[in-house]
Amino acid sequence: MPHLFSPLKIKNIELKNRIAVSPMCEYSSEDGFANDWHLVHLGSRAVGGAGLIITEATAVSPEGRITAADLGIYKDEHIDKLKQITEFIHAHGAVAGIQLAHAGRKASHKSPWDGGKQILSDQPGGWQTVAPSAIPFTENEEAPLELDKAGIEKIKADFKAATTRAIKAGFKVIELHGAHGYLVHEFLSPLSNVRTDEYGGSFENRIRLLLEIIESVQEVWPADNPLFVRISASDWTEGGWTSDDSVALAKILKDKGVDLVDCSSGGNVASAKIPVGPGYQVQFSEAVRKTGILTGAVGLITEALQADSIIQTGHADIVFLAREMLRDPHFPLRAAHELGAEVKWPLQYERAKW
Repeated sequence: MPHLFSPLKIKNIELKNRIAVSPMCEYSSEDGFANDWHLVHLGSRAVGGAGLIITEATAVSPEGRITAADLGIYKDEHIDKLKQITEFIHAHGAVAGIQLAHAGRKASHKSPWDGGKQILSDQPGGWQTVAPSAIPFTENEEAPLELDKAGIEKIKADFKAATTRAIKAGFKVIELHGAHGYLVHEFLSPLSNVRTDEYGGSFENRIRLLLEIIESVQEVWPADNPLFVRISASDWTEGGWTSDDSVALAKILKDKGVDLVDCSSGGNVASAKIPVGPGYQVQFSEAVRKTGILTGAVGLITEALQADSIIQTGHADIVFLAREMLRDPHFPLRAAHELGAEVKWPLQYERAKW
């Protein structure tokens, strides 16, 4: 059995393989609602054989959306369609997860195909962004509002309420988004967090919000269900968040009951020089995994042998695929054929088996 197709049990769930669909924004919602696009997009990846399917970054509040077209879970009315999606995913042998997110200073933007520019707070369709400090992502953007204590308490409450809705919608895994320059990452990095209170300055202070969000989520999330955290393991910029910081954080997350760290990088510094290439972020999942916590690897993983090698060599426990899954929703079925693994095909597709 190829390592990529070995099962993985995490608490009360068992993944049939080590292939996960990485969260990928679809910018296809109105007022946060999932629709048939999300059902088909996520459902087809379940039919295609992935073990774990995680929704795109799902906003815990309206102001936490990157764009007005983002998926959300900030009101009860969002639950029904999400539940239809999770039921379909589970019926086809995959596990449904949700990534809970707040965009912070990178909120209030146009969709990528509309140019992706920030919409100012006083313009139609725009809103006031928030962050740990009043530092814009780029010089030509509007500065965010520095969160006060009441604002921080609201953030934690929003994540907790979103978790309750995720349970009702049938999700079995939650991933907290602490990467890519969004709110939690903004608190972690000294490049975006220059606060002088208990949420800024030292490493211990800058990770405080993430740990408090985890505690809030754990108050309602079943203890037997997996909890993941996605991080940007490096800012790729001098003076920013580093791989060593990520290792130190992972040790704490493990002690706090987090089950897996999904290791991405970048996104907090517009001018960062990132040496992009096949598997360029696997080094981070390897380093973090040495702390004893499970890890997920991401970053230009496009080939079956490449993905299998990452698992075989112990560089990660799961591979998260994004663009390759957009190109080929049935990558797991193709990978199984290439690696010689026996996997169950949907009955409707049996006639097409290699």
